[in-house]
Amino acid sequence: MKKILLVCTCLAFTFISKAQTEDKKWNVGLHGGVTQYQGDLGNNFYKTDKAFYGFGGVSVSRYLGRYFDLNLLLSKGTVGFNNNPAGSFKSDFNAASLNLRFNMTGPESIVRPYVFAGVGAMLFDKNLNFKEENIDYMLPNVGGGLNFRLSPVVTLNLQETFSYSNKDRRDGVVSGKKDAFLSHMAGLTFNLGEVKDADNDGVSDRKDTCPDTPAGVVVDENGCPLDRDKDGVPDYLDTCPDTAGSAAMNGCPDSDNDGVADINDKCPDTQMGTKVDATGCPMDNDKDGIPNDLDRCPDVAGPASLNGCPDTDGDGVADIDDRCPTVKGTMENKGCPEITKQDIERITYLGSKLFFENNSAKLKVGSLVQLDELVSLINKYNASNLVIEGHADSNGSDAMNLELSQKRTESVKNYLMEKGIDGSRLTAIGYGESRPIATNATAIGRAKNRRVELKMTYEK
Repeated sequence: MKKILLVCTCLAFTFISKAQTEDKKWNVGLHGGVTQYQGDLGNNFYKTDKAFYGFGGVSVSRYLGRYFDLNLLLSKGTVGFNNNPAGSFKSDFNAASLNLRFNMTGPESIVRPYVFAGVGAMLFDKNLNFKEENIDYMLPNVGGGLNFRLSPVVTLNLQETFSYSNKDRRDGVVSGKKDAFLSHMAGLTFNLGEVKDADNDGVSDRKDTCPDTPAGVVVDENGCPLDRDKDGVPDYLDTCPDTAGSAAMNGCPDSDNDGVADINDKCPDTQMGTKVDATGCPMDNDKDGIPNDLDRCPDVAGPASLNGCPDTDGDGVADIDDRCPTVKGTMENKGCPEITKQDIERITYLGSKLFFENNSAKLKVGSLVQLDELVSLINKYNASNLVIEGHADSNGSDAMNLELSQKRTESVKNYLMEKGIDGSRLTAIGYGESRPIATNATAIGRAKNRRVELKMTYEK
């Protein structure tokens, strides 16, 4: 007992700071603060011109109900007063108290104000001599405070406690007012306990009315599988959890009663008795001789060679796949026309005339003219994509050259995007010094290796 009182220190008028729940009924806390005195020598309550005496300790709390906790406090500290020439005193103490707290809000609240009352005992002896004259009883021990929930486990506590002694002897005057003390306390408390949840659905067994829910299923507050549309089919088995349906349709409705759930029915308003395919549509909507379930374009007539899809420009590429559906092209170019040799050469030339500031990704002003012309060529082939490749010579480290070449290609890409080119059509790749086209042993060779290459293509 002596070791406990020495180590677990807290004033008799301190109090537990964290409310528990039915699932986590125990709580422990660490506290500290200062005390003030009121008695025959004077009144120091809420004053700052007198000496402060500190205390510290631990608390153990047991959940009793939604609004009530029972608390045991073990404590150690110093009390005193200095009011010369009227008198002064200072005394070490060990203490214990039992308090009942009323919380004004429930355990789910982030901020919980409370009041409490209890009884306690203070042993005024540094060496733990348990003689009767060394012990004062605190009757009553009352106060209030605030708890701030920091996490489901940790709470910050601020508290004020008034403790009234049954004796009048600690201040050296025994014929006047009985001694009283005020404590200002702050601390952290921690909930203990383990929630029992056999099916691991987040609802404790005590509250779970469906204790055998399959793993991973979302449940309501009672631990039962959710059924948002109230159709009798739980959400985890319901293909249409937000729309009431039937068990035969896995929880989905079938508006036209054709045997195909609306979620899978591409023609949910088919007349009763109409023969439908697996999609719930009449066998051939566009009357092109291709059943809907085989027709890539079931609502637009097209030839069988293109799986029922039309080819507006007659280039052999179905409109659905044709990146240039109104201009005749080639299959290799996704239905777009060939890029002319002259334009390819011009794009290559423009790339060779792109220059940057020394050791920088910043484009030189003279290069912007070439990029503006490049914008026109890209817009001319508005279904094409442009690959921007950056290369460097061998000066510097591999990593530096790779990073610089990548940043330079991105500078070109960003400029083109600023000019209205969709970024999805632009690919910027830096190769560093890995792909030289000349020797790096000469200045001329290194100059050739420092380059930007532009490649226009219909490939993505």
